[in-house]
Amino acid sequence: MTGDMQGYGRTLENTPRTAGSGIARRRLGGGILALGGALALTPIPLAGATARSDSGTGGPGGAADTGAGMESGAHRPTLRRGSAARAGLLQEPLDQLVRDAEAYLADSPEHPWYAGAVLLAGRGGTVALHRPIGKAVRYSAYDEKTDTGVEFPADRQIAMAEDTVFDLASISKLFTSLLAVQQIERGTLELEATVASYLPDFAGGGKQDITVRQLLTHTSGFRSWIPLYKEPTREGKLRMLWDEVPASTPGSAYLYSDLNLISLQLILEHLTGRPLDVLLREEITAPLGMHRTRYNPPASWKPKIAATEDARLPWSGLERGLVWGEVHDENAFGFGGVAGHAGVFSCAWDLAVLARTLLNGGVYGRSRILSEVSVDLLFTDFNTAFPGDEHGLGFELYQHWYMGAMATPRSAGHTGFTGTSLVLDPTTDTFLIVLGNSVHPVRSWRSGSAPRVATANRLARAVPVRPERGRTAWFSGMASASTATLTLPALRLDSARARLECALWWDTEPASDGLFLEASTGGEDWQPVPFTTARPGPGHRPDPLPHPAGSVTGWSGRVWHRLEADLSAWRGKSLRLRWRYTTDQLYVGRGAYVDALRVRDGGRTVFDSERPRDAGRIGATGWVLSAD
Repeated sequence: MTGDMQGYGRTLENTPRTAGSGIARRRLGGGILALGGALALTPIPLAGATARSDSGTGGPGGAADTGAGMESGAHRPTLRRGSAARAGLLQEPLDQLVRDAEAYLADSPEHPWYAGAVLLAGRGGTVALHRPIGKAVRYSAYDEKTDTGVEFPADRQIAMAEDTVFDLASISKLFTSLLAVQQIERGTLELEATVASYLPDFAGGGKQDITVRQLLTHTSGFRSWIPLYKEPTREGKLRMLWDEVPASTPGSAYLYSDLNLISLQLILEHLTGRPLDVLLREEITAPLGMHRTRYNPPASWKPKIAATEDARLPWSGLERGLVWGEVHDENAFGFGGVAGHAGVFSCAWDLAVLARTLLNGGVYGRSRILSEVSVDLLFTDFNTAFPGDEHGLGFELYQHWYMGAMATPRSAGHTGFTGTSLVLDPTTDTFLIVLGNSVHPVRSWRSGSAPRVATANRLARAVPVRPERGRTAWFSGMASASTATLTLPALRLDSARARLECALWWDTEPASDGLFLEASTGGEDWQPVPFTTARPGPGHRPDPLPHPAGSVTGWSGRVWHRLEADLSAWRGKSLRLRWRYTTDQLYVGRGAYVDALRVRDGGRTVFDSERPRDAGRIGATGWVLSAD
């Protein structure tokens, strides 16, 4: 079974397209949002626009090479190696990213999370980190009696290399999805058409109403998988699929399923008359120069391929021994290694080319594989009916469980059961690839996504946030399961027009982590202080947004907001104000920043953080002054 199955979901009733001609020819203004069951065209920040105009991101002095993202007519970079500074990233978090990943080569907590990995991180056209760690091949077998791995002799073990090729497992689903979106763009496949209109036998088991969109967004009602590999013939496997009864009414729930992408493969092969591996080569990998990406790698590649599992009953569905150079997934193996849900092998650099292509709006160098409108649909949530289960066409969106602090409403990616992951963040134009062999020697040694989250957090931290004013701003940090406070000294307010003003920047795990403004007259009983925020600049909300509970959480666009809080309720009292940043035990966002703090008492400024004397009276627990 492929894919790290977590909750996702949401549905969109209609997608703009011209009948018989695929996606609508008109430009969609940067994005599509579902509002009350209808489509609304709305601009969504894209990588290039954010990188150049967002004062909250970029390298020192604003010289970050962040590329152009998906803007029409903009420069679209190709990849080259370079320094963190050239990429507009900070070096220390990238160094820590490697150290964090290396920690999972040791017991974490009982066994290594992976035998080895290849890490790649970049921004714009610059790959600032490409690092192999650990072993591509370490174990010859798994001893279930002692729960230990049987190691190859040292001279037969193979170290990870930058060009090590991995079984991508469910990341393969992204390639199938891209091939489907190509056909939608060309008008040969309709997003809202039923699958049975292309494959009549598919209608069996009550599946006649399942649509192509529901396959792409995992809302078809299919259960997660069925053991197709137990049928010895292709006809028998297809009969199992045709007879499968949905576990839920199509469109009523999100349920991640390999069967969705297997079904999509069958549609593509029916429409094009070409097998999926040929489609992959001709439509994606050859045009992009991804020469280390394919189904069924040849035997000559084996010394450069990371081994996977000692596949034996009962933990595996098949008795195969050490799987090395062949697909790990049993169903994909049963389909001869070529399947819509699994089977693609690739290396980190090739996946970085794919990432750059999508962040460029579908083009890399002289090759275009998708239109900008089509790419935009990959980054647009079609599952708004199922909050927390955001999904574009094939791509998962806004999933902190493996994207960590890189998660935004537009961050797209996927994971693979073998230990692989890919994350793209258009808002910062960053990309992260973590390829590990975490089922080597056995799948039970790995649980959760801790290395994926840790590395994503570090890359998110490597994207600088410039202070709103001056050289530093107060930063909450990014620690989980913690509380950090930033407290102003006691101030006596005598005016009915007393107010707090500051600049505020926040990005937290929605609902789980929050930033709170609180007040106390005795230093112990802290009460919420309502405030308003306003995002400056053209095209943004002209009126201040109220926060009556005195708190913010989730996504704010990763830009500075102007905050004001009415303090007249504390007239005639000695008042202390504090910011409290609280996180839960799981995931975090990029954190919070506070800058340019002022308390005005009528016509007087009683506190100004830009005055050295006042700045020295701020009490910080967990917060630090940061230039980035």
